[in-house]
Amino acid sequence: MAAVDRSLVTNLPMFAGLTPAEQEEMLREARSVRYPKDTAVFEQGAEADRFFLLLHGHLRVEKTTPQGQQVIVRYVSAGELFGVAQAMNLACYPATAAAAVDSIVLVWPAASWMRLVARYPSLAASALQTVGSRLQDTQARVIEISNEQVEQRVAHALLRLVKQAGRKVERGIEIDFPISRQDIAEMTGTTLHTVSRILSAWEGQGLVEGGRQRIVLRDPHRLHLLAEHSEESRLRGSTP
Repeated sequence: MAAVDRSLVTNLPMFAGLTPAEQEEMLREARSVRYPKDTAVFEQGAEADRFFLLLHGHLRVEKTTPQGQQVIVRYVSAGELFGVAQAMNLACYPATAAAAVDSIVLVWPAASWMRLVARYPSLAASALQTVGSRLQDTQARVIEISNEQVEQRVAHALLRLVKQAGRKVERGIEIDFPISRQDIAEMTGTTLHTVSRILSAWEGQGLVEGGRQRIVLRDPHRLHLLAEHSEESRLRGSTP
Protein backbone atom coordinates (compact mmCIF):
# COMPACT_ATOMS: atom_id res chain seq x y z
CA MET A 1 0.00 0.00 0.00
CA ALA A 2 1.05 3.60 -0.59
CA ALA A 3 -0.02 7.08 0.46
CA VAL A 4 -2.22 8.97 -2.00
CA ASP A 5 -1.27 12.08 -3.99
CA ARG A 6 -4.13 14.59 -3.70
CA SER A 7 -3.67 15.72 -7.32
CA LEU A 8 -5.04 12.34 -8.45
CA VAL A 9 -8.47 12.94 -6.93
CA THR A 10 -9.02 16.71 -6.98
CA ASN A 11 -11.38 16.61 -9.99
CA LEU A 12 -13.33 13.49 -9.03
CA PRO A 13 -17.01 13.98 -8.08
CA MET A 14 -16.52 12.47 -4.63
CA PHE A 15 -13.98 15.19 -3.78
CA ALA A 16 -15.77 18.07 -5.52
CA GLY A 17 -16.48 21.01 -3.27
CA LEU A 18 -13.92 20.00 -0.65
CA THR A 19 -11.10 22.32 0.30
CA PRO A 20 -7.55 21.06 -0.21
CA ALA A 21 -7.28 20.55 3.55
CA GLU A 22 -10.49 18.50 3.61
CA GLN A 23 -9.30 16.43 0.67
CA GLU A 24 -6.07 15.72 2.47
CA GLU A 25 -7.96 14.73 5.60
CA MET A 26 -10.19 12.31 3.71
CA LEU A 27 -7.18 10.81 1.93
CA ARG A 28 -5.27 10.41 5.17
CA GLU A 29 -7.36 7.35 5.98
CA ALA A 30 -7.06 5.86 2.48
CA ARG A 31 -4.35 3.85 0.80
CA SER A 32 -3.82 3.10 -2.87
CA VAL A 33 -3.57 -0.55 -3.86
CA ARG A 34 -2.62 -1.96 -7.26
CA TYR A 35 -4.61 -4.98 -8.47
CA PRO A 36 -3.20 -6.93 -11.43
CA LYS A 37 -5.63 -8.11 -14.10
CA ASP A 38 -8.07 -10.80 -12.86
CA THR A 39 -7.18 -10.21 -9.20
CA ALA A 40 -10.18 -9.94 -6.85
CA VAL A 41 -10.57 -6.69 -4.91
CA PHE A 42 -13.16 -8.42 -2.73
CA GLU A 43 -15.13 -11.66 -2.87
CA GLN A 44 -18.87 -12.26 -2.76
CA GLY A 45 -19.92 -13.10 0.79
CA ALA A 46 -16.77 -11.71 2.42
CA GLU A 47 -17.08 -9.30 5.33
CA ALA A 48 -17.55 -5.75 4.04
CA ASP A 49 -14.62 -4.29 5.96
CA ARG A 50 -13.59 -1.69 3.36
CA PHE A 51 -15.01 0.65 0.72
CA PHE A 52 -13.30 1.79 -2.46
CA LEU A 53 -12.78 4.32 -5.22
CA LEU A 54 -11.33 3.22 -8.56
CA LEU A 55 -8.48 5.53 -9.57
CA HIS A 56 -7.28 3.78 -12.72
CA GLY A 57 -8.42 0.84 -14.83
CA HIS A 58 -11.67 -1.12 -15.01
CA LEU A 59 -13.28 -3.66 -12.70
CA ARG A 60 -15.67 -6.50 -13.44
CA VAL A 61 -18.42 -7.13 -10.87
CA GLU A 62 -19.56 -10.76 -10.85
CA LYS A 63 -22.24 -12.57 -8.87
CA THR A 64 -22.62 -16.31 -8.40
CA THR A 65 -26.25 -17.48 -8.21
CA PRO A 66 -27.45 -20.14 -5.73
CA GLN A 67 -27.37 -22.58 -8.68
CA GLY A 68 -23.67 -21.85 -9.18
CA GLN A 69 -24.05 -19.80 -12.37
CA GLN A 70 -21.71 -16.82 -12.72
CA VAL A 71 -23.26 -13.56 -13.93
CA ILE A 72 -21.45 -10.32 -14.77
CA VAL A 73 -23.47 -7.63 -13.03
CA ARG A 74 -21.65 -4.58 -14.36
CA TYR A 75 -18.28 -2.92 -14.92
CA VAL A 76 -16.72 -0.15 -12.83
CA SER A 77 -14.77 2.66 -14.50
CA ALA A 78 -12.15 5.07 -13.13
CA GLY A 79 -13.57 7.67 -10.75
CA GLU A 80 -16.40 5.47 -9.49
CA LEU A 81 -17.12 4.64 -5.87
CA PHE A 82 -17.77 0.91 -5.32
CA GLY A 83 -18.01 -1.73 -2.63
CA VAL A 84 -20.14 0.63 -0.52
CA ALA A 85 -21.97 -2.16 1.31
CA GLN A 86 -22.14 0.15 4.34
CA ALA A 87 -24.41 2.52 2.42
CA MET A 88 -26.91 -0.34 2.00
CA ASN A 89 -26.57 -1.68 5.55
CA LEU A 90 -24.96 -4.88 4.26
CA ALA A 91 -22.48 -6.75 6.42
CA CYS A 92 -21.04 -8.70 3.46
CA TYR A 93 -20.24 -7.88 -0.15
CA PRO A 94 -23.11 -9.05 -2.41
CA ALA A 95 -20.82 -9.74 -5.38
CA THR A 96 -17.16 -10.16 -6.36
CA ALA A 97 -15.17 -7.28 -7.86
CA ALA A 98 -12.15 -8.27 -9.97
CA ALA A 99 -9.72 -6.23 -12.07
CA ALA A 100 -10.62 -6.43 -15.77
CA VAL A 101 -7.24 -4.78 -16.47
CA ASP A 102 -4.37 -3.75 -14.18
CA SER A 103 -6.07 -1.27 -11.85
CA ILE A 104 -5.34 1.10 -8.97
CA VAL A 105 -7.88 1.43 -6.16
CA LEU A 106 -8.25 3.74 -3.16
CA VAL A 107 -9.22 1.78 -0.05
CA TRP A 108 -10.80 3.06 3.17
CA PRO A 109 -11.65 1.00 6.26
CA ALA A 110 -15.37 0.43 6.73
CA ALA A 111 -15.09 1.82 10.24
CA SER A 112 -14.50 5.27 8.71
CA TRP A 113 -17.70 5.27 6.66
CA MET A 114 -20.27 6.81 9.04
CA ARG A 115 -17.93 9.48 10.31
CA LEU A 116 -16.77 10.50 6.81
CA VAL A 117 -20.32 10.58 5.46
CA ALA A 118 -21.41 12.81 8.34
CA ARG A 119 -18.47 15.14 7.86
CA TYR A 120 -18.36 15.25 4.04
CA PRO A 121 -21.76 15.44 2.29
CA SER A 122 -20.08 14.87 -1.09
CA LEU A 123 -19.29 11.31 -0.02
CA ALA A 124 -22.92 10.68 0.91
CA ALA A 125 -24.04 12.22 -2.41
CA SER A 126 -21.61 10.04 -4.37
CA ALA A 127 -22.80 6.92 -2.56
CA LEU A 128 -26.46 7.80 -3.18
CA GLN A 129 -25.79 8.45 -6.85
CA THR A 130 -23.84 5.20 -7.14
CA VAL A 131 -26.55 3.08 -5.52
CA GLY A 132 -29.33 4.81 -7.47
CA SER A 133 -27.56 4.44 -10.81
CA ARG A 134 -26.89 0.76 -10.25
CA LEU A 135 -30.47 0.15 -9.16
CA GLN A 136 -31.72 1.76 -12.38
CA ASP A 137 -29.29 -0.35 -14.41
CA THR A 138 -30.43 -3.53 -12.66
CA GLN A 139 -34.09 -2.70 -13.29
CA ALA A 140 -33.37 -2.03 -16.97
CA ARG A 141 -31.59 -5.36 -17.35
CA VAL A 142 -34.41 -7.27 -15.64
CA ILE A 143 -36.90 -5.71 -18.06
CA GLU A 144 -34.66 -6.51 -21.03
CA ILE A 145 -34.23 -10.16 -20.05
CA SER A 146 -37.97 -10.50 -19.39
CA ASN A 147 -39.26 -8.80 -22.52
CA GLU A 148 -36.64 -8.53 -25.25
CA GLN A 149 -35.23 -10.83 -27.85
CA VAL A 150 -31.63 -11.82 -27.30
CA GLU A 151 -30.21 -9.65 -30.10
CA GLN A 152 -31.84 -6.60 -28.49
CA ARG A 153 -30.28 -7.50 -25.14
CA VAL A 154 -26.84 -7.86 -26.71
CA ALA A 155 -27.24 -4.52 -28.50
CA HIS A 156 -28.27 -2.80 -25.27
CA ALA A 157 -25.30 -4.32 -23.42
CA LEU A 158 -22.80 -3.11 -26.03
CA LEU A 159 -24.30 0.37 -26.09
CA ARG A 160 -24.12 0.61 -22.29
CA LEU A 161 -20.48 -0.44 -22.34
CA VAL A 162 -19.44 2.14 -24.94
CA LYS A 163 -21.36 4.83 -23.06
CA GLN A 164 -19.46 3.90 -19.91
CA ALA A 165 -16.04 3.14 -21.38
CA GLY A 166 -15.98 3.88 -25.09
CA ARG A 167 -13.11 5.53 -26.92
CA LYS A 168 -13.05 6.72 -30.50
CA VAL A 169 -10.83 4.78 -32.86
CA GLU A 170 -10.41 4.98 -36.62
CA ARG A 171 -13.13 2.43 -37.37
CA GLY A 172 -15.71 3.38 -34.72
CA ILE A 173 -16.00 3.31 -30.93
CA GLU A 174 -14.05 0.69 -29.02
CA ILE A 175 -14.95 -0.70 -25.60
CA ASP A 176 -11.87 0.38 -23.69
CA PHE A 177 -11.14 -2.82 -21.77
CA PRO A 178 -10.87 -6.51 -22.68
CA ILE A 179 -14.28 -8.16 -22.99
CA SER A 180 -15.03 -11.63 -24.30
CA ARG A 181 -18.11 -13.11 -25.90
CA GLN A 182 -18.56 -15.18 -22.74
CA ASP A 183 -18.65 -11.94 -20.73
CA ILE A 184 -21.43 -10.61 -22.96
CA ALA A 185 -23.33 -13.87 -22.63
CA GLU A 186 -23.20 -13.58 -18.84
CA MET A 187 -24.35 -9.96 -18.99
CA THR A 188 -27.34 -10.75 -21.19
CA GLY A 189 -28.57 -14.04 -19.77
CA THR A 190 -27.85 -16.12 -22.85
CA THR A 191 -25.27 -18.61 -24.12
CA LEU A 192 -21.82 -18.18 -25.60
CA HIS A 193 -23.01 -19.92 -28.78
CA THR A 194 -25.87 -17.45 -29.25
CA VAL A 195 -23.69 -14.39 -28.63
CA SER A 196 -21.03 -15.70 -31.02
CA ARG A 197 -23.65 -16.23 -33.71
CA ILE A 198 -25.11 -12.75 -33.28
CA LEU A 199 -21.75 -10.96 -33.24
CA SER A 200 -20.54 -12.92 -36.27
CA ALA A 201 -23.67 -11.87 -38.17
CA TRP A 202 -23.20 -8.26 -37.10
CA GLU A 203 -19.56 -8.32 -38.16
CA GLY A 204 -20.67 -9.49 -41.61
CA GLN A 205 -23.10 -6.58 -41.82
CA GLY A 206 -20.55 -3.99 -40.70
CA LEU A 207 -22.15 -3.22 -37.32
CA VAL A 208 -19.28 -4.37 -35.13
CA GLU A 209 -15.70 -5.46 -35.43
CA GLY A 210 -14.30 -8.11 -33.13
CA GLY A 211 -10.99 -9.52 -32.07
CA ARG A 212 -9.53 -11.36 -29.11
CA GLN A 213 -11.39 -9.78 -26.16
CA ARG A 214 -11.92 -6.66 -28.27
CA ILE A 215 -15.11 -5.12 -29.66
CA VAL A 216 -15.49 -2.00 -31.82
CA LEU A 217 -18.93 -0.60 -32.61
CA ARG A 218 -18.68 0.50 -36.23
CA ASP A 219 -22.30 1.64 -36.55
CA PRO A 220 -23.68 2.60 -33.11
CA HIS A 221 -26.75 4.24 -34.66
CA ARG A 222 -27.94 1.01 -36.29
CA LEU A 223 -27.28 -0.87 -33.06
CA HIS A 224 -29.38 1.70 -31.21
CA LEU A 225 -32.24 1.15 -33.66
CA LEU A 226 -31.91 -2.58 -33.17
CA ALA A 227 -31.88 -2.24 -29.37
CA GLU A 228 -35.10 -0.23 -29.59
CA HIS A 229 -36.59 -2.92 -31.84
CA SER A 230 -37.12 -0.67 -34.85
CA GLU A 231 -38.83 -2.73 -37.54
CA GLU A 232 -36.62 -1.24 -40.23
CA SER A 233 -33.44 -2.32 -38.48
CA ARG A 234 -34.27 -5.82 -37.29
CA LEU A 235 -31.61 -8.33 -38.24
CA ARG A 236 -32.15 -12.00 -38.92
CA GLY A 237 -30.50 -15.01 -37.43
CA SER A 238 -31.16 -14.83 -33.68
CA THR A 239 -33.76 -16.35 -31.44
CA PRO A 240 -35.30 -15.23 -28.14
